Amino acid sequence: MGVIWMLIVGGVIGWLGGLIASRDIPGGIIGNIIAGLIGSWLGTLILGHWGPELAGIFIIPAIIGAVILVLILSFIFRSFRSD
Repeated sequence: MGVIWMLIVGGVIGWLGGLIASRDIPGGIIGNIIAGLIGSWLGTLILGHWGPELAGIFIIPAIIGAVILVLILSFIFRSFRSD
């Protein structure tokens, strides 16, 4: 049951990261989950373990990490489209 909660929280964090960055995440719901989980790993790696925790994910670093990830991905995808 913990994995399901982690996927739900990861999806919400990925969705929030896309909203804050004002960019679309490719892949829809699956893209949101992946961006949320990778963003939470990235945010925790950069900012550490602090803030509220839900399903093993520290929310504030995860959202910041998801925003960073979405911005990086949108830059990469935009550079591929211009070629």
